[in-house]
Formats: sequence, C-alpha cells, structure tokens
Amino acid sequence: MAMHAEEIEKLIKESLPGAQVRIEDLRGDGDHYAAHVIYEGFKGKSRVQQHQMVYKSLKGRMGGELHALALQTSAPE
Repeated sequence: MAMHAEEIEKLIKESLPGAQVRIEDLRGDGDHYAAHVIYEGFKGKSRVQQHQMVYKSLKGRMGGELHALALQTSAPE
C-alpha cells in the first residue's frame, strides 16, 4: 500500500517541528517521492545525519509503504 504525500509531510513535520517540507510525487504512482526539507536542527549536521533524521521520522515505513524517497535537505540560510 502506497503512502500519500500529505502523510509523509505530516510525519516529517511531527518529528522535525518548524521544518519546511515540500513533497513531490515523481511518477504519479504514490510510490516514488522527492522530499525537500529545510530545518534549523540540521545546522552542524552532515548530509548523512540530516537524511537519517528524516528517515527516522518516517517510523520504519521506508522500504515498505514508501518505496522510494529522494531527499534534499538543508539548514536555513
């Protein structure tokens, strides 16, 4: 079962309060998404650490309900 973009956004925002999140459905199939996340808490973290924080917010759904998620993360400038 695929996830909806709104659900992905909600999970990320719940775990990363104040984050700016934009989700794109890359294929229109509800299974391949891109997430653009800007979050103050990413400051001082490596790209890998930032991505780990986002994946953790998805609570184990990555690879199951959510097949593919291309991530772009950054701290606000």
